[in-house]
Amino acid sequence: MEQTGQRARRLDLLVYAVSLLFAAGNAMFSEFYGYRVWGNFATVGYLLAAALTCLALLSRTDLSGASSIVRSRWTPVALAGLFAGVVPLLVLVFRRSPSFVWGQWPWAFPSQPEVWVVERSADLLLANGTPYPDLSLLGRPPHPDDYTPYGPSMTVFGLPRALFGDGALTDARVAFAVAAVLIIVLAFAVMGWPRVPVLAAQLAVISPLTLLTIVVAGDDIPVIALIVLATALVYAPRPGRANLVWAGVVCALVATMKLTALPALGVLAVAVLCHRGGRGLAIFLGTVVAASAVIVVPVLLVDPKSFVEHVILYPAGLGEAGSPAASPLPGHLIAQLGPAGHAVSLVILAVAACAIVAWLLLRPPRDPAGATLRIAVSLGAAIILAPATRWGYLVYPLALLGAMIGFASVGGTTLRGTNRDRTTAGPTDELVAGPDTRGSQP
Repeated sequence: MEQTGQRARRLDLLVYAVSLLFAAGNAMFSEFYGYRVWGNFATVGYLLAAALTCLALLSRTDLSGASSIVRSRWTPVALAGLFAGVVPLLVLVFRRSPSFVWGQWPWAFPSQPEVWVVERSADLLLANGTPYPDLSLLGRPPHPDDYTPYGPSMTVFGLPRALFGDGALTDARVAFAVAAVLIIVLAFAVMGWPRVPVLAAQLAVISPLTLLTIVVAGDDIPVIALIVLATALVYAPRPGRANLVWAGVVCALVATMKLTALPALGVLAVAVLCHRGGRGLAIFLGTVVAASAVIVVPVLLVDPKSFVEHVILYPAGLGEAGSPAASPLPGHLIAQLGPAGHAVSLVILAVAACAIVAWLLLRPPRDPAGATLRIAVSLGAAIILAPATRWGYLVYPLALLGAMIGFASVGGTTLRGTNRDRTTAGPTDELVAGPDTRGSQP
């Protein structure tokens, strides 16, 4: 047990060391004010987490006489979450005063533009019945910040500021974070309140990509949480028609928030077919279509042209303004080689999509861990290979891999997505679902 505990702590130390380097790099070199603020606080958080983990590794007395708080592997997790998440978020939302002017791009931004774009969409929805501005009324060529490249459901997170005015607690990032926590709590309730492995929390909750996203933008976090909740509902321990209906509603929310998360809907549809049969699939897809129509049609009828321009054409690179998404990931680098390179990048993306579809159909997911793994791989491939992309979107596959490890710890399932009894667990199961990854034993 002690040897296994030390091995787990060495993995913890690696996670915190990599996170520390990422945070320190942002603190020193990022051009964005919000990133630098996050990096300063996150460096402290990950340094404390690494130091405490290192102390546990080097202690010859294996900390047996120390308090349970010091011995617990969850203490570094809490320190990282506090200093790399809660504290910088509070600093930045209070830094964003009502009189703040969005200028001096990008050095003075207390948040990324996604935040005020969502808040603006809520103002427009209340005033005009649609969250999408008519770009023809601008009197000038549109630029990326004029766009609202989200579905109507994303507007909900801007309503606190639209209804109650400027303030730290009405910042959309607060709404994103609170909603994500509540959604994950619902997922835990659906799964019967399972214990969470430390590694799952490290990847899904306190990784630099997750916490940086929460602090400076936040819009992707509730989408990830909804994907986890939908997966939990599909594989609920007590299956029933109501769970499929709710899973469909949740997937409709995902689809009407961000189209980039659509691969998750395809994976879950196959999961429902495998787990609940054709009738279950009909209930699930019928609910998705009906709920999506209820959300989208009222907005679409008000101004269909603006809806298409903002939600479909602009993300596809066909809008009046070009997307600024240009992170140097493989798909974008290949596309930069010219028209031929762009075509090659699309071919590679199509081949990857076909390979994932074949994997999904030949080996459909039989448990929530398997489904989450396939969603993570699908989104990861799309993000890495797309001609225009952002490295920040990698929060999706990383957080979902953490969710997969959490799902794998329920009922003794393994990373390969097959059911096994705990008495037959091998080395991989020790890492993912063994007691030392969930408890506080040294």
